[in-house]
Amino acid sequence: MDLGFVGLGAMGAGMARVLVRAGHRVAVWNRTRERAAALAAEGATVAGTAAEAARAGVVLSMLADDRAVEAVTAGPDGILAGLPAGGVHVSMSTIGADTADNLARRHAEAGRAFVSAPVFGRPDAAAAAKLAVLVAGPRAAVARVTPALEALGPKRFDLGEAPAAANVVKLAGNFLITAVIEGLAEAFAVVGKAGVDRAALLDVLVGTLFDAPVYRSYGRIVLEERFTPPGFALPLGLKDNRLLLQAGERLAVPLPLASLIRDRMLAALAAGQANEDWSSFARVVREQAGLAPPARSTP
Repeated sequence: MDLGFVGLGAMGAGMARVLVRAGHRVAVWNRTRERAAALAAEGATVAGTAAEAARAGVVLSMLADDRAVEAVTAGPDGILAGLPAGGVHVSMSTIGADTADNLARRHAEAGRAFVSAPVFGRPDAAAAAKLAVLVAGPRAAVARVTPALEALGPKRFDLGEAPAAANVVKLAGNFLITAVIEGLAEAFAVVGKAGVDRAALLDVLVGTLFDAPVYRSYGRIVLEERFTPPGFALPLGLKDNRLLLQAGERLAVPLPLASLIRDRMLAALAAGQANEDWSSFARVVREQAGLAPPARSTP
């Protein structure tokens, strides 16, 4: 099918490449044109603006935050300006529920459809078409974009007709990942302080009650402090944490663990870790426990 793809960062580039390889005709746009040009050699066409990419009738966007999504959607060169009547904008970014509600309203007023489809998975999963997609939006629009979403990964979760529902679930899921990181960091600290090999703890965890991908992947990252290059940068993790806390405040839901993790992330940023993975806030736990950095093994 004809698709537009807007936003070719660490996640978006891999996703656009997967769509091209799946046989879709993809027009790509990125604020930094060089990233779009790199995909032209693989069969994509390079659009001059986000509006031009949206003329395909279905356009997917994968952008850093709410402000970026809103900026690329609006204006004479934006997605809404280029999307034809009845067209569909699939936002795959992690944004707040309020932003999703606002975008859904603006698209509906313009005679277009807005679908939220944030994903679980790091850049390596995006490049390998192994993302889990959370999708919510008008039924006809979701059905229309399903072939594109199917190409991106084997798992899709339908969360109803209100696009914001997918964004709330994504924020809740990301919060649980940070809770796992915090728990791992604290467990490694107490075991290490007791003189026990922290790697042995990880083997016990993933070999018994915690045999899950999130514990296996982040367990190794936190244990060895392999925070660069970042799969998901710390400032973006803080942004997601902030969006979750905003939702909690709006809904009158206390989120004390999320508040703790916000402070961990702020401490990590203050220590100069802005260019590291979001899991690098685990270093703050280790340092507060007075433990030395881990020995680095050969990758």
